[in-house]
Amino acid sequence: MRVDAFDFELPPERIALRPARPRDAARMLVVDGDGISDRGVRDLPALLRAGDCLVFNDTRVIPAQLEGRRGDAKIGATLHKRIDLRRWQAFIRNAKRLRVGETVDFGSGVAAVAEERLSDGSFILAFAGDEPVEVLLERAGTMPLPPYIAGKRPTDAEDRSDYQTMFAKEDGAVAAPTAALHFTPDLLAALAEAGVKSETLTLHVGAGTFLPVKADDTDDHVMHAEWGRIEAETADRLNAVRAAGGRVIAVGTTSLRLLESATGEDGIIAPFAGDTAIFITPGYRFKAIDGLMTNFHLPKSTLFMLVSALMGLDVMQAAYAHAIGHGYRFYSYGDASLLLP
Repeated sequence: MRVDAFDFELPPERIALRPARPRDAARMLVVDGDGISDRGVRDLPALLRAGDCLVFNDTRVIPAQLEGRRGDAKIGATLHKRIDLRRWQAFIRNAKRLRVGETVDFGSGVAAVAEERLSDGSFILAFAGDEPVEVLLERAGTMPLPPYIAGKRPTDAEDRSDYQTMFAKEDGAVAAPTAALHFTPDLLAALAEAGVKSETLTLHVGAGTFLPVKADDTDDHVMHAEWGRIEAETADRLNAVRAAGGRVIAVGTTSLRLLESATGEDGIIAPFAGDTAIFITPGYRFKAIDGLMTNFHLPKSTLFMLVSALMGLDVMQAAYAHAIGHGYRFYSYGDASLLLP
């Protein structure tokens, strides 16, 4: 499909620079067979059914944004994907000033060698020393806020907690699974009381989630791979939910993408551990999920293509026009939508 079909006009003032406080006070646009309705995240227990299951991503965002120098040149790095204990794939700012074999000094005793330049322009960085890279990042890194926020204000101490979900446990993401930012212990308790189950999986979200689609046609876009895991016991419980007539509802596009990657044509979710580069566009047949809770996404982004595949492009264009007209807050720190096809 033409990428232009997924475009829409978003006024800059609709981009949220801070999250709702408390988290579950955010608004939520519900899109289902009855049309579009304005609700709140706290309405979720009343909108779901006993026996349904929400699936959360328990990845933890690491401070993966680094600023350093190679000689006189300023070099910025956003870690994207772990290669092994000492090496990470990274997107580099001012990459024309960096050559393979050169060392970038990130300060605070943290340095890395540009080991290899990949075909997409990113680099493999090999970190010096024997301390865990996570320790180095805590010392020298900052939270990698999305560019549409970072371009409007500096990262600060509040972002260390604001940009982390209550489920965050497994280190490795460089972007938050933002739909789950809306959840609080009180909301989770209310959902459990309503008979709604919950499960977690792990998908380490990479910086590729923020990259624009440069191709004119969706067939020509190449997704970046991300690493994920679904435990066998989790897969069994999710299959049991659907067998009993419950709905599996992904919280966030990251959970959805991993579930769909792990599911066969027979609709059975299997254990999974590895990379996924699944790219979901209209025409895709969903196998694992029955609904999605997600934030509002960028024009012409792979994530807007995904929600359009789930609900229909015309439906989502109308839903986003409604959200813009009714003052919903967009993107990572913005409001939520509940999509039930």
